[in-house]
Amino acid sequence: MDLYQKLGVPRNADEAAIKKAYRSLAKQLHPDRNKDNPKAAERFADVTQAYDLLSDKDKRARYDRGEIDEAGNPKAPFGFGTGGMGGGMGGGGFRSGRGDDGGAAFEFGTGMGGDFSEILDGIFGGGGGRGGGNPFGGMGAGAGAYGGTGRGRAAPRGADVSYRLPVPFEEAVALKEQRVTLSNGKTINLKLTADAVNGTPMRLKGQGDAGPGGTGDATVTVDVQPHRFFTRDGDNVRLDLPVRLDEAVLGARVKVPTAEGAVMLKVPAGSSSGKVFRVPGKGFHTRDGGRGDLLVTLIIDLPADDAALKAFVEGWTAERDRNPRSALGV
Repeated sequence: MDLYQKLGVPRNADEAAIKKAYRSLAKQLHPDRNKDNPKAAERFADVTQAYDLLSDKDKRARYDRGEIDEAGNPKAPFGFGTGGMGGGMGGGGFRSGRGDDGGAAFEFGTGMGGDFSEILDGIFGGGGGRGGGNPFGGMGAGAGAYGGTGRGRAAPRGADVSYRLPVPFEEAVALKEQRVTLSNGKTINLKLTADAVNGTPMRLKGQGDAGPGGTGDATVTVDVQPHRFFTRDGDNVRLDLPVRLDEAVLGARVKVPTAEGAVMLKVPAGSSSGKVFRVPGKGFHTRDGGRGDLLVTLIIDLPADDAALKAFVEGWTAERDRNPRSALGV
């Protein structure tokens, strides 16, 4: 078949018709969608080479005049062979063959320009931002340009994709597994790590965009969400704990929330507001396999307009002579 027949277009087809035909065929025949069909991979190589030549006005004119063949090589005059050309691709094109593992292998020649890369990017998602069903607001990292300066350069793989994953505070502390849906529609269970919760992106190999040379990777950066009463302090978690006056004066055992369930805390008699208690191992996981702590600050909560309490304090004359601010020089 000649190049027009390979793309399924008439010889007088315009540039738009040629591009439309190639987009449709490339989408059907791409190797990532036909991993068990080597025939489709070979046909993908054929239509790509055809588009490479017919999308170049100069090459197409030379081909139509019979000056070059389907591979882009000059036709030898008077029936002689190609000599030193060795059946190469000339100024550019697309080679197909078998890889070391027996699968289809592809190489782009030097003649493929930006238009070619834009078409494959448009089909397989290279570069640019995403929207729609992606809950993370993923951003494409951008695919490399096809062709380049080196002859026989390997086809580039698909673009890497970046995500930001919001994780509830308590789930980040506990490193709770997250079920997420990627922009390619695939749902995975993502195991959090101490590094990820500390801001190091997690790399998911082969979960990026598809491309002629393979699939790119995905990176996920965890955003730990604020909590209504827990705050982070390095590997520790801080909590302001309200207690009654009688609990602080007489002492008590009180229930304290943690990111992984409540625990009991002993408040000694005579505890003041601002006193800090440490609950070991209830903070964030650390890179060395340990855990931070929960730091609990007591806050004495007084009732409003309590007549009995007011009467008691008014009669507590001995307390009025004590100055708790003397250490501050006032």
